[in-house]
Amino acid sequence: MRILGLDYGTKTVGVALSDELGITAQPIMTIERKSENKLRKTLAKIEEIIDEYKVSFIVLGYPKNMNNTIGPRALATEAFKEQLERRTGLEVILQDERLSTVESERILMESGVRRENRKEYVDKMAAAVILQSYLDQADLF
Repeated sequence: MRILGLDYGTKTVGVALSDELGITAQPIMTIERKSENKLRKTLAKIEEIIDEYKVSFIVLGYPKNMNNTIGPRALATEAFKEQLERRTGLEVILQDERLSTVESERILMESGVRRENRKEYVDKMAAAVILQSYLDQADLF
């Protein structure tokens, strides 16, 4: 059973994948789009990944405000969740993603990734942090 982790942003979607046992999350790619509202190609790419890796369900980062309220980004994420469920037929679980980008930056810094190169990795690393957070708290078996 593989689980797909997504970090949905205004111009990119970070993508991570669990191992088959649902123990670890690995960053795999960042999907870039030209405009925030252009999702057709993004959804098609996500469907390709789902088919290739036989994904069972999706964990989507949910960007709540630090005071636990729902803002515009969280509302956009909820709309994206509905599109994903309709298009893929898979369950999509919202996972609190507060501070996931900060954690991703820290991991990249500790790994020796140069500051100018971090932007290339931060979205897919954030997806891995979100997915790993879910895996660590979930009782999958």
